[in-house]
Amino acid sequence: MSKSLKRVRAALEAAGVTPDIREVGQARTAAEAADAVGCHLDQIAKSIIFRGARSGEAVLFLTAGGNQVDPVRASELAGEALGKADAALIRAQTGFAIGGVAPIGHLSPIRAWLDPRLLEFTEIWAAAGTPRHVFPLNSALLEKITGAQASDFTC
Repeated sequence: MSKSLKRVRAALEAAGVTPDIREVGQARTAAEAADAVGCHLDQIAKSIIFRGARSGEAVLFLTAGGNQVDPVRASELAGEALGKADAALIRAQTGFAIGGVAPIGHLSPIRAWLDPRLLEFTEIWAAAGTPRHVFPLNSALLEKITGAQASDFTC
């Protein structure tokens, strides 16, 4: 088991959630993940990472699979302009590679916001630290175990 999967499993266990990590083949996109597990596209929690222009830190937006992050709204929430985060920053702060960034189990604390659309479903799915692994989670727990603030930041 990879270090990334182990961190996600440990984060779930620490939150009192029995891990149900599944290997699904290719799931680099929300559409691929939804097809793989047979759920609605918006039940996929995408981890969208931006780089704070002032802070230089990664900032996380957990977004429903069919939604897009509005950069203006996201910047207002973050309190700074946001730009594209490169693979090196994402790996350094979260410990995950692009395409497999989990909402939990990051190497370093990360400021995070949550798309309220995800809370409309009983169950959501998220990357488990690799582009081939996902896990289901009761959506009500997502906000609690990620520390993300539910906010309107999509367009």
